[in-house]
Amino acid sequence: MQQAVKKIVIAGGGTAGWVAAAALSKKLSPLVDVTLIESEAIGTVGVGEATIPPMRVFHSLLGIDEQEFMRATEATFKLGISFENWGKQGESYIHPFGTTGQSSYLAEFQHFWLHGQTRGITAPYSDYCLELKAAEQHKFAIDKAGKINFAYHLDAGKYALFLRQFSEKLGVKRIEGQIEHVTQHPSGDIKSLQLANGQTIDGDLFIDCTGFKGLLIEQTLKTGYQDWSHWLPCDTAVAVQTEFDPVMLPYTRAIAHQSGWQWRIPLQHRTGNGLVFCSQYMQETEAEKLLLANLDQAPINHPRFIRYKTGRRKQFWNKNCLALGLSSGFVEPLESTSIYLFMNGIIRLMRMFPFNGITQSVVDEYNQQSTEELENVRDFIILHYHVTQRDDSEFWRYCRNMKIPDSLAHRIELFKEQGHAFQNERELFRLESWTHVMLGQGIYPQSWHQIFSTMTDQELSQYLNNMRDSIMTVADKMPLHRDFIKQYCAAPAMS
Repeated sequence: MQQAVKKIVIAGGGTAGWVAAAALSKKLSPLVDVTLIESEAIGTVGVGEATIPPMRVFHSLLGIDEQEFMRATEATFKLGISFENWGKQGESYIHPFGTTGQSSYLAEFQHFWLHGQTRGITAPYSDYCLELKAAEQHKFAIDKAGKINFAYHLDAGKYALFLRQFSEKLGVKRIEGQIEHVTQHPSGDIKSLQLANGQTIDGDLFIDCTGFKGLLIEQTLKTGYQDWSHWLPCDTAVAVQTEFDPVMLPYTRAIAHQSGWQWRIPLQHRTGNGLVFCSQYMQETEAEKLLLANLDQAPINHPRFIRYKTGRRKQFWNKNCLALGLSSGFVEPLESTSIYLFMNGIIRLMRMFPFNGITQSVVDEYNQQSTEELENVRDFIILHYHVTQRDDSEFWRYCRNMKIPDSLAHRIELFKEQGHAFQNERELFRLESWTHVMLGQGIYPQSWHQIFSTMTDQELSQYLNNMRDSIMTVADKMPLHRDFIKQYCAAPAMS
């Protein structure tokens, strides 16, 4: 008979650990007992400061108050990501979170738009997305009807503390200490964690949140790692924080450079900055110099390097250990997916939670769903690097010419040849995300659905122009993002 799962031990804190603790304690208490082990002496990566809209679903599930959370984490709103110098140097586009245009039963909106282009209706595709137009004007407002789709920029360290306080109120036991030894059953399952102070923590299910080192999933269980660095060659980031930016953009900036890209993430009290690069093409000293030369404000701390290898564990769940966060794998932060993957990983566990004992069928299903999800994210990230007209450096020439996964090659050809984009079940990025990025990177479809050829020029023009005008009117009436923040969720530290 399988061992019932009553005691959950989370190894490691940080965002991933406290996301897991918060969700389990809120939704599964008192069915399970949750203990989290972390050490103040061990730092966390803590630079995952940009998020995507599904975070709001997670907060709703846990009953987290948005204004309280934003004040505590000194957060701002995010309507999308601005990609600069990716398709071509000197060009930029925004990948927005909102819907674009209005689709018909037979064809998505990009087919309307493409047909309009042939009839002299030359407004860009971006004009048909409210979130994108608001972002361009540095505007933001929450729509009571829920039509505005947004995410957040936040202080990752303060977010982990916010979730810790939330979790401890719900009964999560936090133990301060460093894990010195992992004891296993004869079956290979993990039995207990022994701390440096001599304390032993037993558990039925262990969640590895120990970061890149994967103390349980890899160092103990030897799960193995699937390397994706041939598709995503960037392997190092250098991060630094700068003083508050009064403009407070409602979007993340991703600025491509000769061997990778730079991020800028505006918070209420400071700006997060970092340079992602491939060490094969750029030295650390060169990267740090480039980052510091391209800051809008003065730095307030010293640059910090983070080294990683893109890829995933061969199993996300192995025996009675589930890897969550960086211990499960890493796809670079270009589309701000890290915190989402933490959250969806723990939701997936709760949906198929093995109350009466861990069985191979549930482990296999969890691993299959997790693999499919991460590979879809991987393909979307590769798209940004591969579909480019840049050939100004060895790095970009490699990215342009590398062999890509068949799944991504199919998507690119489908859009290039017929203008079709799609979203599979359990897939994070919507078809509009694919469309904005493929158009932004320079792919223009050779043909498209002809259903709209039955519309007269006047009908098509009126349809498209009315939609565009409506979006512009709403965006124009919105307050500036910084003004909305001040009246809605200003933290004490906000200037």
